[in-house]
Amino acid sequence: MAQIVKPFGATKKKTIVGRGASSKGRACGRGHDGQNSRSGGGVRLGFEGGQMPLYRRVASRGFSNAPFKVTYQAVGLMDLENAYEEGEVVNDATLREKGLLKGKDTSAKILANGELTKKLTVEGVKLSKPASEKIVAAGGEVK
Repeated sequence: MAQIVKPFGATKKKTIVGRGASSKGRACGRGHDGQNSRSGGGVRLGFEGGQMPLYRRVASRGFSNAPFKVTYQAVGLMDLENAYEEGEVVNDATLREKGLLKGKDTSAKILANGELTKKLTVEGVKLSKPASEKIVAAGGEVK
């Protein structure tokens, strides 16, 4: 059986520059003189040669409500129909247990897509108006 051999020149040793004149010639591939040719040379991230950098030119004024943002995950009535038994309580904790609510900072909002035939007690969860009407019509209650 023939052995597979790489063609000549298929692999090339990485050039390590900046280790003296022997590594690649006089300037070692770093150009001639200047800040970037020196060991430890170079500028910090965002430096623009003394010009006022972008992160200081752009205004950073005003208030952001992002830290207080509440994210809701939609849960349909058909999901409740499949996951819950008759007479169970629907809240954030039970929704997480049954895998309908993911993420520690998300809350649920129950929407009216699908039909509900079981009596469920919904407490502490945001609902749409049609969803709450369907839950009450099925004999459940909304607290």
